[in-house]
Amino acid sequence: MAYVIAEPCIGTKDTACVDVCPVDCIHPRKDEADFESETQLYIHPTECIDCGACVPVCPVTAIFALEDLPEKWNSFTPMLRRAAFSMAGPKIRAQYLTIDLRESLIRALSRRA
Repeated sequence: MAYVIAEPCIGTKDTACVDVCPVDCIHPRKDEADFESETQLYIHPTECIDCGACVPVCPVTAIFALEDLPEKWNSFTPMLRRAAFSMAGPKIRAQYLTIDLRESLIRALSRRA
């Protein structure tokens, strides 16, 4: 997952990023059924081509490369992972599950130490 949309998007859902995305990887779009029910937009993890076109047009500065996500939103990452997981295909889902299982195992082992 190269780019993520973080907390400032919640309640805003400005679609300038959707309009500039060359591969249509930001969802939900205004014409999608779940646009009204979602609180924010999400970047599809396997469709994003890492072009960064969405970053400068976001009026609330909510889009970051994952490695540049401000520390104050690190707790936001699991929610982004769940959203990406729901949009991804079986191969990507398996990768997310592997990451989650590995992180759970590390946490469990570190508690025993």
